[in-house]
Amino acid sequence: MPTPLDVSRRSFLTHSAYGLGGAALGQLIAPQALAAAGNSGGPATPHFRPRIKRVIHLCMAGGPSHCESFDPKPELDALNGQPFPESFTNGQQLAQLQGAKLMARGAFCKFHKRGESGLEVSSLFPHIGAMADDLCVVRSMVTEQINHDPAQGFMNSGTILKGRPSMGSWLVYGLGAETSELPGFVVLLSQTRGAGIQPVSARQWSAGFLPSRHQGIEFRSRGDAIHYVGSPDGVCQSMQRMVVDEVNRLNGLLAQQRVDPELETRIKQYEMAFRMQTSVPELTDFTQETAATLAAYGVKEPGDGSFASNCLLARRLAERGVRFIQLYHRGWDHHTAIEQYMPISAQETDRASAALVQDLKQRGMLDDTLVIWGGEFGRTPMGQGTGRDHHINAFSLWLAGGVVRGGTAHGATDPLGYGVVDNKVTFHDLHATMLHLFGIDHERFTVKFQGLDAKLTGVEPARVVRELLA
Repeated sequence: MPTPLDVSRRSFLTHSAYGLGGAALGQLIAPQALAAAGNSGGPATPHFRPRIKRVIHLCMAGGPSHCESFDPKPELDALNGQPFPESFTNGQQLAQLQGAKLMARGAFCKFHKRGESGLEVSSLFPHIGAMADDLCVVRSMVTEQINHDPAQGFMNSGTILKGRPSMGSWLVYGLGAETSELPGFVVLLSQTRGAGIQPVSARQWSAGFLPSRHQGIEFRSRGDAIHYVGSPDGVCQSMQRMVVDEVNRLNGLLAQQRVDPELETRIKQYEMAFRMQTSVPELTDFTQETAATLAAYGVKEPGDGSFASNCLLARRLAERGVRFIQLYHRGWDHHTAIEQYMPISAQETDRASAALVQDLKQRGMLDDTLVIWGGEFGRTPMGQGTGRDHHINAFSLWLAGGVVRGGTAHGATDPLGYGVVDNKVTFHDLHATMLHLFGIDHERFTVKFQGLDAKLTGVEPARVVRELLA
């Protein structure tokens, strides 16, 4: 039985004639502009002049050791193999080391001063070290969650509560995307050849209580980036266009009767899927890249699922207007055999991470891009057999982009790398700083949810870390 409508077909056509005509005219005059307008946000129209257009988050899933990457600790090295001082750990949360005899574990690699700034970087990261003058290393990160999934959730959404929006979804909801051909928030996954591989759940790029069209879209790292990106045999593009138009017309009729954000999502996603049939094959066609570019990233076979291939794809996504790009590399959970497996993870990510920053710089895109490299937490300065346990009291990450102070280290940990002693930075602070760079006041960017003004930076105090910014 057909659903009764509030207006007749004749009345609908009469009252919407100008709107339909305007839409048709807009498609004839400037289809890209009209589509982009439908894809733009609005709730967080910038409160002040934005300084960046996009974020590329290189997430080292599992938690890299700061003691072997960006925070040299000669006193810890000197204490290697000796009991770890109890004064540091009394009353502290120690994950799997709780109740164990704690022994200091020094770094198994050397640190070197790099660039004109003399920033100290581990020998495991020679290519990242070579661009030391472009990096702002934050050595004073802390977090609240000591297990992987909740820690990744906290890193992404500022809370461990499930069903909350990720930072990429907040941005796309608030500001929209700069492209109508691709999603505004794209996720890519890769994993190491070694051990320490932790699962990453799709809730890490969820839109939570925001409209679902703002969630991150996972692109496959091998083969076709999207399932069913091509049309079925016997179906031409014009026929598919007719199907999409008819489905959207029916959804539009339903939308007149009820207020349902998911109906608008469905309409927009049908349009997006149709446009992606053209944009995605072009996006993933690496034949346009020079041999020198492929070599710089370390890409051996485009689309082979490697972190290197994903980094090059991230640059191509950024060029095409994607606002938030997140790359997860699974392989940093080094509870055992850290001396064997951390060099593998570092080798797989070092060259491509540096190449991405340098490529953006050469193309004039680094000035309005923020690159973030780091994990959900760090590793203990105490040993756990042949590895290191999870650590939330101190860890490092680095930022790059024209908006950050290159060649600097922000904050400091104690002489053994156990806790932060200067300029502590939380993920809420990092979120507030990121929003600030997009021209958004994090305190004013809220959404009503369950009677409360929900926001990315949560209810705990958060600050814009201006000392990081150029």
